[in-house]
Amino acid sequence: MTEILRVDQVTKTYGKRGEKQYQALKGINFAVNSGEFVAIMGASGSGKTTLLNILSTLDKPTTGHVFINHQDNSTLNANQLADFRSKQIGFIFQDFNLLENLTNRENIALPLTLQGVKSSRIDPLVDRIAARLSISQIINKYPAEVSGGQKQRVAAARALVHEPAILLADEPTGALDSKSARELLDTMSDLNTNDGITTLMVTHDPLAASFASRILFIKDGKIGEQLLKQDLPRQKFYHQLLEHLGTEE
Repeated sequence: MTEILRVDQVTKTYGKRGEKQYQALKGINFAVNSGEFVAIMGASGSGKTTLLNILSTLDKPTTGHVFINHQDNSTLNANQLADFRSKQIGFIFQDFNLLENLTNRENIALPLTLQGVKSSRIDPLVDRIAARLSISQIINKYPAEVSGGQKQRVAAARALVHEPAILLADEPTGALDSKSARELLDTMSDLNTNDGITTLMVTHDPLAASFASRILFIKDGKIGEQLLKQDLPRQKFYHQLLEHLGTEE
């Protein structure tokens, strides 16, 4: 299997030397292979948001390295990093982060526009991913004109239109009602299973995490145990996860 993401001894410390410091991450190590769907679970303050910011290249580790598609991000300057991020990473935010003054089509096209892709190529790519996510009927509307679930599908389309190496999702169901959340999770699972989209999702929600094939648990800045779905049906994996969470101190 091809390794898409490797995190090697990553630490993150806030505060200047000689002052009171806080270590948010304490030597994180793990890897994600092509086609995997991995969830990282942790309570508020566990370090999961800090970790995701580093994985997405929005922040830098204090020590350690992050490799995406075998590229060590620490070797890139600011311009190279922005270019790398725009091509290799797709990101779904909890609060959609759509531009309200652009249509949904224009929002989806944004990563391609920023990469300088010819306009004649953009529309077919947008139409294809919109059809895949069942939002073709709303792509010419504005974000304010569609539901929260549809907004998150638009955000997912924007994250995937440029065919990134990995899809990162930050609490993607956090702003959705239960029906919309379930529909989004079904879609993410379908994209992973049938399209081979390598996915890493940060969440505190056991239901969301149960859609992954592997769950890593982060606590006090360290990754400890993991749960593997293996051949379990999702519902049984969900109950196994609840039992695991119930036995944690």
